[in-house]
Amino acid sequence: MASILNTIRTAAQKRAAYNRTVAEISAMPTELAVEDLGIFPGDAHSIAYRQVYGS
Repeated sequence: MASILNTIRTAAQKRAAYNRTVAEISAMPTELAVEDLGIFPGDAHSIAYRQVYGS
């Protein structure tokens, strides 16, 4: 039972981190994201997925 709860807790934490990362990247001014960081805010979902879940 504890294993299931740990799995659910971990999944919820990862989902929260994913949502937070998407929100932060999406909120960046495009000029800052592209020029300084080399990312496009429209790619926020794929960037966040790779960061949180890997590959």
